[in-house]
Amino acid sequence: MSDHNAHGSAAKADHVEHPTWKQYKWVAFWLTLITAIEVWIYYTPFKDSAAFAPTLMAMSAFKFGVVVFYYMHLKYDHAIFRRLFAMGLGIALFTIMALLFLFHKISV
Repeated sequence: MSDHNAHGSAAKADHVEHPTWKQYKWVAFWLTLITAIEVWIYYTPFKDSAAFAPTLMAMSAFKFGVVVFYYMHLKYDHAIFRRLFAMGLGIALFTIMALLFLFHKISV
C-alpha cells in the first residue's frame, strides 16, 4: 500500500486544477458577447466593407481558441499540445486568408 500512496501523492503534485465554475461563467459571458457583436456587425453597413470577412474570421478564431483552451482544457495540458494547436490554427488561418485574397473577397 505504501507504493500506491507514493504514486497517488506524486500524481496529486503533478495534477493541475481545472477552471472553476466562476471561470466557466466568465468564459461563457465573453463568448456570448463576442457572438452578439458578430451578429450585430452583420446587420450594420460594415457588412459591405472589405474588412467584414477578416473581422468576423478574427473574432471566430478568438472564440475557437477560448473554447479549446478552457472547455477542452488545452490550457492545462503540456505546452507541446498548445504549440501544435497554435501551429495548426495559424496554417488554417493563413490558408483561409490566402483563399479570400485569391477569390477577391478581401483586398490589400
